[in-house]
Amino acid sequence: MIIRDEQLLVTVHRDDQGDYYLLPGGGQERFEPLHDTLRRECREEIAADIEVGELLFVRDYIGRNHEFAATDDAHQVEIMFACRVPDDYVPQSGAIPDPRQHGATWLPLATLASARLYPAALKPLLVARSKTPMYLGDVN
Repeated sequence: MIIRDEQLLVTVHRDDQGDYYLLPGGGQERFEPLHDTLRRECREEIAADIEVGELLFVRDYIGRNHEFAATDDAHQVEIMFACRVPDDYVPQSGAIPDPRQHGATWLPLATLASARLYPAALKPLLVARSKTPMYLGDVN
């Protein structure tokens, strides 16, 4: 989770309903340290070398409870850290973006209420700038 100047850095994706936004990050490889995973995924998705900070949120994603799951038996644990990009970073896709990803951008926190940001449960927490490590549960 990268916030700078009251803006959230997100990856931009497109489906049949239009653009939607996700946090950069992704799957951990076997025995890969969490911080290394996050650094690798950010290089792949947003072409950025990041600095990993403190733990912010933990979310479960149980596929049978969500509309976007590829399979009902999917179960992911998503761990979100506060991160930083270099001051001169310009949002862009990395060399290995996600399949529906077509860019990266700064999304103003003031516009989160109307943005298709997933998981949507993050919106009020980001606007309030919650910083206490928090378990979110199985939310969308």
